[in-house]
Amino acid sequence: LHRARSKWMQTRTATINTVRGLLRELGVFIPVGAKKVVPLVHGYIGDAQSECPDALRPVLMTMCEEIRALEQSINEAEAQLKALAKELPMVAQLLTIPGIGLITATALVAFVGDARRFKNARRFASYQGLTPKENSSGGRRRLGRISKQGNSYLRHLLIRGARSMLRAAKTKTQPDRLRSWALDKAASRGPHKGTAAVANKLARIAWAIWTKNTQYRSEAVAA
Repeated sequence: LHRARSKWMQTRTATINTVRGLLRELGVFIPVGAKKVVPLVHGYIGDAQSECPDALRPVLMTMCEEIRALEQSINEAEAQLKALAKELPMVAQLLTIPGIGLITATALVAFVGDARRFKNARRFASYQGLTPKENSSGGRRRLGRISKQGNSYLRHLLIRGARSMLRAAKTKTQPDRLRSWALDKAASRGPHKGTAAVANKLARIAWAIWTKNTQYRSEAVAA
């Protein structure tokens, strides 16, 4: 179900980009955002006074119908995942972690199976390719970029979740301990490395929650 949803989303994105590219050549610029594309394109090709070539109108209409069909398939897949989540207690526990939503939680359960097969949190994060490469010399330990070896789909979801958590953390006047740590990492390492570090942290927390069969509990920053 996750693989199908991911494929549908990739196809939808590619189709939307093609539509926007075709219209851009005609001097028509469609704002970014999947929900805006189909209504705006329908309005453009439905306007008899627009400069859209007649031969292109049915092509654009067909592409809009394809986008709508893909969106329906995506929505149906997410509805099935919601129903499945209610039957899996571990999904509910993972959902207590900031930055981990329904798609990420169900994907972790689906692809990992049982987190206890990983000896520790670092190995669990390594399975997602989120552990940094190490380059040590002369007694000095240097950590580079994340390895990107492992399950790329889970890594993508966790990094997206890390970005979401960072955006939300910036809006809070008093972020908790985890969000404060995440903001510090983003500030000290830059947006890309900082986000990867936060994604790594989320994976480690997920392993701890999973193996201890508990829920995430927010902690206030020490005064």
